[in-house]
Amino acid sequence: MIEHVENPGVEAFSPAERVGELLADQFKKNPYFYFFSPDETTSNRFDAIYGVEKRAWGDLKRETWDLPSASDGRIIEMLSENVLFSTMTGHLMAGEQAMMGSYEAFYPIITSQILQHLKFVKQSREVTWREELPAVNLLSTSTCWRQDHNGYTHQSPALISTLLTLPTNLCNCLFPVDDVAIETAFDFMLKSRDVVNLTTFNKTEVPRYIDSKHAEFQYENGGASVYEFASDENPDFVLTAAGDIQTHETLEAMKILRKDLPGIKLRFVGITALSYRAIGTTTSKLSKSKFEELFTADRPIIANFHGYPETLAAIFENYTARGRVRVHGFNEEGSTTTPFEMLRMNAASRYDIAADVAKVLGRTKLVAKYYDLLNENHNTAVKFGEDLIK
Repeated sequence: MIEHVENPGVEAFSPAERVGELLADQFKKNPYFYFFSPDETTSNRFDAIYGVEKRAWGDLKRETWDLPSASDGRIIEMLSENVLFSTMTGHLMAGEQAMMGSYEAFYPIITSQILQHLKFVKQSREVTWREELPAVNLLSTSTCWRQDHNGYTHQSPALISTLLTLPTNLCNCLFPVDDVAIETAFDFMLKSRDVVNLTTFNKTEVPRYIDSKHAEFQYENGGASVYEFASDENPDFVLTAAGDIQTHETLEAMKILRKDLPGIKLRFVGITALSYRAIGTTTSKLSKSKFEELFTADRPIIANFHGYPETLAAIFENYTARGRVRVHGFNEEGSTTTPFEMLRMNAASRYDIAADVAKVLGRTKLVAKYYDLLNENHNTAVKFGEDLIK
């Protein structure tokens, strides 16, 4: 439990490393818990689990450099997402807990299997003797925004869009903002029943912004909240984000705007969960009245989303007029490039967000300044392989 964050956004930690520690604790607490992964447990920085459990390896030959292995290991690694998902759901149907971890870009491989499982869950709810099943919990990391050495082939948040359009309302897409929020997301996943939870986060270090109580508040109150440390009363604009990197870029945009536009009033609303047609989870959706309380009745909204912009824009349409909201996100532009250059390529950087506000205010010179800075970063990234803007 982190009771207080003294300087939000200053210290940085890896959410994925924290997940590895939480998985290790779960292995120690529950002798029937299993973890499923292709060959990416170490790549995704879940290494802590090897301190308490072994990979299932049978009686095959082992090399000195192999990770801890045993015939009765509960870490199931196989380079087949299809086999892993099938095996995991079988374990869940026996009433036991499990989780699966993979690169974000590879999860769409099992989309059809996820949909079939959801059909089973939907129909099983109509059978009185069928008990609820532990949730399908998918840990999605090595995301589209941080595939610096793999590039475009490893950049796809497509499963998010698929799950959020399913009218069965049996899917939660979670976007913990930091290593503290990931603990609350992990707890939510373990307690869930008869749903699919897709939790997306980065293995790289990201700034810590909120404490444990704040993270818990979000799940209990519609999946969103105002970040008071970054917000003004009676804002001129509401900025919002879903995703750890997107949150950081949006909060940095607010710093830029306050410097360039003294007196501007801004509010930041953090979104930690989305479900069918709603901000929030399947059991705690943000009401329209609460939406208005957080986002105001009429102020312009600038949003930054981890996935495809249209996916979040469609959810906002259920709360307010689409013309009021400008959504940034992954526009299917990618390469083997630098982190900030990925954001620039998809118009999801801090300067793209700031430019939107400047456009609304008619500050054309400021818009030009921001795009000049983006172009300067592009030229530096191409020439030197490093970002000018960190």
